Amino acid sequence: MNEEKINIISKSIEGIDRSISIKESDMELINKFARRQLKSDEVYIFSVVLCDNDIDRQNERFSDESLDKLAKLFVGKTGIMDHECKSENQTARIFDCDVQTAENKQNQLGNPYKRLVAKAYMPKTEKNKEFIVEIEAGIKKEVSINCSVETMTCSICGKDAKTDRCEHIKGRVYKKGKEKLLCHSILENPIDAYEWSFVAVPAQKEAGVIKAFKPKFDRGEFNMQNIVKKLGEGESVTLNSLQSLKLYEMIKELEEKSKIGEEYFSELKAEVIKLSKNAQPDIDANVMESVVDKMSLHELKSFKEAYRKKNIKNSGIRPQLSHNAIKTPLNTQFRI
Repeated sequence: MNEEKINIISKSIEGIDRSISIKESDMELINKFARRQLKSDEVYIFSVVLCDNDIDRQNERFSDESLDKLAKLFVGKTGIMDHECKSENQTARIFDCDVQTAENKQNQLGNPYKRLVAKAYMPKTEKNKEFIVEIEAGIKKEVSINCSVETMTCSICGKDAKTDRCEHIKGRVYKKGKEKLLCHSILENPIDAYEWSFVAVPAQKEAGVIKAFKPKFDRGEFNMQNIVKKLGEGESVTLNSLQSLKLYEMIKELEEKSKIGEEYFSELKAEVIKLSKNAQPDIDANVMESVVDKMSLHELKSFKEAYRKKNIKNSGIRPQLSHNAIKTPLNTQFRI
């Protein structure tokens, strides 16, 4: 997992329990989301482990408190495929969710291992028949969650990685007194849960991960760069209205700067062509224009300087403080 709110943090774990009998209490919870009263023989339900409190491959973990909050946030959230937020990708919906503590198991910190387990349902239809078979066969197994957290706390110094400058590097081991501690980010204060997905290849050994983070707008510029970075990495980003406005303003500012850059580029090209007429008069003007159009900014600057020096040399004009002028012995023009 990784940083930058925009928004999410996702983590997925293998672990679908396919042997669940449908209870009357389950149907009551399911029917809170259905438009008509469904019967137990109309639905297929399964359990899925969404995330846990252990350190993952990218050296991040949810706190126990975060798991408790996510348990409430994920009730009612839809399950989709590969985090593709399209209505046709909806496959199931969570109707119950709770945090479970595994007996005789600890996380990497030596604390009791806890995981967020959800119950989900889908209608038994011809469309879902093959999908249910794949779940039963263990083909559709890994899942990944998509949610938003407020802070990402450094386990060494306690600073929020999204808003404060932290010198520690995740994955490195630091000495704290006599202890050696693995630096990682603690994902805290979940704000919202968006969806959970079946994924083919999770980024973690036991979890599939997709992330995005909520920007703090007191450091908006910094976080907008993080948003752009995540977009460049091909990750999904969910923005609220304020974030969308901030990104729009950033794009408009870049457009204005781009116009200024284009004007400077055009002026530089024209100047190089003008200087080339004196420096290399034998070159056809159309050929020179064609060559200049393909030049980079660095190449244009280099040619401009080279032509400028050549034109000065050809004209016989010597700047007062030129290199050659400094080397000329003083007062030689007055010697007899």
